[in-house]
Amino acid sequence: MLLSEQEINRRQKREELMRMGIDPYPAELYDVNTTVADIRAAFQPGGPGTHIEPEMDLSGDERWGNVQLAGRLMIIRISGSASFAEIQDSTGRIQVYFRRDDLCPGEDKTLYNTVFKKLLDIGDIIGVRGHVFSTKTGELSVYVKEFKILNKSLRPLPVVKEVVNEQGEKETYDAFTDPEQRYRQRYVDMIVNPQVRDVFVKRTKLVNSIRQFLSQKGYLEVETPILQPIHGGAAARPFRTHHNTLDMTLYLRIANELYLKRLIVGGYDGVFEFAKDFRNEGMDRTHNPEFTQVEFYVAYKDYLWMMDTIEEMVEKVAIDVAGTTKVPVGENIIDFKRPWKRLTMFEAIQEYTGIDVSQMEEAELRQVAESRGIKVDSTMGKSKLIDELFGDACEPKLIQPTFITDYPVEMSPLTKKHRSKPGLVERFEAICNGKEIANAYSELNDPLDQRERFEEQLRLAERGDEEAMALDEDFLRALEYGMPPTAGVGLGIDRLTMIMTNQPSIQDVLFFPQMRPEKKLEQSDESDFLAAGVPAEWVLAVQKLGFMTVEQLRTASPNKLFNDLGGVRKKLKLDVPMPDLATVRSWTGNS
Repeated sequence: MLLSEQEINRRQKREELMRMGIDPYPAELYDVNTTVADIRAAFQPGGPGTHIEPEMDLSGDERWGNVQLAGRLMIIRISGSASFAEIQDSTGRIQVYFRRDDLCPGEDKTLYNTVFKKLLDIGDIIGVRGHVFSTKTGELSVYVKEFKILNKSLRPLPVVKEVVNEQGEKETYDAFTDPEQRYRQRYVDMIVNPQVRDVFVKRTKLVNSIRQFLSQKGYLEVETPILQPIHGGAAARPFRTHHNTLDMTLYLRIANELYLKRLIVGGYDGVFEFAKDFRNEGMDRTHNPEFTQVEFYVAYKDYLWMMDTIEEMVEKVAIDVAGTTKVPVGENIIDFKRPWKRLTMFEAIQEYTGIDVSQMEEAELRQVAESRGIKVDSTMGKSKLIDELFGDACEPKLIQPTFITDYPVEMSPLTKKHRSKPGLVERFEAICNGKEIANAYSELNDPLDQRERFEEQLRLAERGDEEAMALDEDFLRALEYGMPPTAGVGLGIDRLTMIMTNQPSIQDVLFFPQMRPEKKLEQSDESDFLAAGVPAEWVLAVQKLGFMTVEQLRTASPNKLFNDLGGVRKKLKLDVPMPDLATVRSWTGNS
């Protein structure tokens, strides 16, 4: 692994600390008794402490005269015998003040002059003990009496620079904003962009709000298999794996629906699960192959009851997470206050296209889809064509929370037929900000009807539909024992979090989204450079100048390379004579 100059320097500092008998990675606990947020809250106007005044010293205060906190060094300002720094803990940043003679009251000033001034770097984690005070300008700070290195950072953080322009406005440079870097190195993202952590705090509040809502209604939180012998419960392409001991193919679940319904058969009145599901499909700003949803099923209820329940639950979530039912999302303000708008699927298609598709057969639907520029193929049946029409014409226009109800029977293999509308089923989707956030049914509990629907799905699979459902004999057996009338729903946690936190991409609400493999930096071996005429003692210097391959070296300007080598030789303290210009020219193939 080729190290940068800073990485080499930090490793040398690590070794120096160890030579001095200082463990850069101590094992014992560090007894933190406060946080940055605690200190700031106490000294804000109206806080429980005294409002801080310039040059206020709380060294004698019972609470604030002996604080101990830990965090990461984010700024270091060395200045002779006294220095300022900033440390960041999980709650915020605060200024800390180091004075040589307080840290080193005796003759030995090594702790300040060497350890603090020379061996600490931005990114290191330290613990400090001291008292709260304020500077002449009134900045809340901690006066450090003792400090301890808790972790020596070997890789430098991206340096975010802030300057004040002529208009007095803050401008930021070199911010860690590249999305690919942020998603790959989320740990760095959260250090240098601490506001990112707030998104995930809100995600946890959202999950807790739903869990509390369902638990208070008496429903049981359960766990069902992630590895399943049959991929059921949704129309999606699965991930496949193999179990060696059982010598059988298994699938990562695409949904947990069929297992939760088995529990209703078994006698529970209400069950729910926060499920990690997996679908081997495309990725975009609202789709990730691994995603989270909560599914819950309640006996003796129907989809109309479930609509009321989803409205009630999501309104509560908005208040718990955002403090209001009105949430900003991009340029829109979305209001989750009940009641939400309700349209049947056919009403929605007619409202946004002017076309009544309710009586159309497959051939006519195909013509309508093609006339709107929708890409169709022979594997698409009637349900798929209606779904494509709705997705193209209606879904993007549904910004405020809206229930789309009463879907064609072909689109919903697990849903009970409509009690009064032939050819339709009792299903709704909750659409918000142009995307589905929930999907619910009056669950099909007629085992013979369910078998016929599964068999129709098999016929679609034979036509090449990779998302068609598989036939699950054990689930049919469970239905034959009898499942009470049941309402069920799946609500997407990731998409709802996007809306509640005003994030444009699903990757922004996942700690570690799936990414393509990181491109490896091309690098020639030392033997390749030797073969090109570069002496072994000069290979590191050439690489330090950014020439990681012989091909890159061939593109170098011989004169510039010659001049730059002189500077690198000095930096690396190479005790070798400089090559002449003709020799350097030969390395680049220009002799």
